[in-house]
Amino acid sequence: MPATTALRRALAVTAVLPLLALAACGYGSQAKDPGTAQVASGARTDDLDAVRIGYFGNLTHGTALVGAEKGFFQKELRGTEAKYAVFNAGPSAIEALNSGSLDVAFLGPSPAVNGYTKADGKNLRIVGGAASGGVKLVVNPDKVTSLEDVEGKRIATPQLGNTQDVAFLNWAAEQGWKVDPQSGKGDVTVVRSDNKVTPDAFTSGSVDGAWVPEPTASRLVAQGGKVLLDESSLWPDGKFVITNIAVRQEFLDEHPKAVEAVLRASVAANRWINAHPEKAKEAANARLAADTGKPLPADVLDPAWKSITFLDDPLAATLRTQAGHAVEAGLLEQPDLKGIYDLSLLRKILRAAGRPAVDDAGLGVARPGSHTLPRR
Repeated sequence: MPATTALRRALAVTAVLPLLALAACGYGSQAKDPGTAQVASGARTDDLDAVRIGYFGNLTHGTALVGAEKGFFQKELRGTEAKYAVFNAGPSAIEALNSGSLDVAFLGPSPAVNGYTKADGKNLRIVGGAASGGVKLVVNPDKVTSLEDVEGKRIATPQLGNTQDVAFLNWAAEQGWKVDPQSGKGDVTVVRSDNKVTPDAFTSGSVDGAWVPEPTASRLVAQGGKVLLDESSLWPDGKFVITNIAVRQEFLDEHPKAVEAVLRASVAANRWINAHPEKAKEAANARLAADTGKPLPADVLDPAWKSITFLDDPLAATLRTQAGHAVEAGLLEQPDLKGIYDLSLLRKILRAAGRPAVDDAGLGVARPGSHTLPRR
């Protein structure tokens, strides 16, 4: 069976439970209104009644959490309602984009690459960045005291072929360890475990550690775990994409003003986050509480928030590298990612603010006025 086919089947199976759980309200659960977002007012944007925005209940999606909580999206969309949906996994968000149930999605790099290649580059574009970092290898210090000790242990990742799964497999290969990418068996045993389940698995001892995003990593630390490795230490300048902003191509073509409004809101949200980190942390947690019914405790929220960098640059070169890691791991056939980015609207917004343009690493589409930068 080709690696790509196997990965797609695995992702489809993994997506079934979230899809069933969310079936009553479409592909994503409707986010609750915490009462702080602005009410739609003014002229409609692109004559739309609503723009449907999806994100995950993770702090790595803090741009979306803060943008929704503080009303940044609604302000820019004016009389067009900003509707929100919360997802548990990338495959369900991609399915919502593909079906037309979602217009804009905050996504990790692996779901974006998988969604783009699965549709032969015809249904998704990455239009902006949102966050970097926030991924750590946390271990049981009684069982693992050094990086070398990871060999022979059971390490959890969120999902077969997801961003953290690929990163851990690549790191393990760099240590000289052999792991079957499908079964997870080898010199290290990779246990694919939902982020909601991983803390219990860690406490029970069924896994010895986990390569996970925030806030799961800080949850494990609060339970006695130790950070053995921060993934940012493996990347040039300590930066790698963890969250992108993606849109349906049809929606981008038909409603560029609406996409531009969402991007203006994300840029404004990131600017506010970086200017007011404590207030932004509180806003993100308030949104999580509204969406899930429970805020994060301070011993989880504080260290998790500090480990994430919020930025508008999609860090395209790192996505290309991550896709290469998936190919090397045997989870993806060599993809043609030319055209996955359309950064023309983001560049327009940044140019108007007097800020430098962002690079698409040679993977962008050419549009009038897009000023595509040369590949690095």
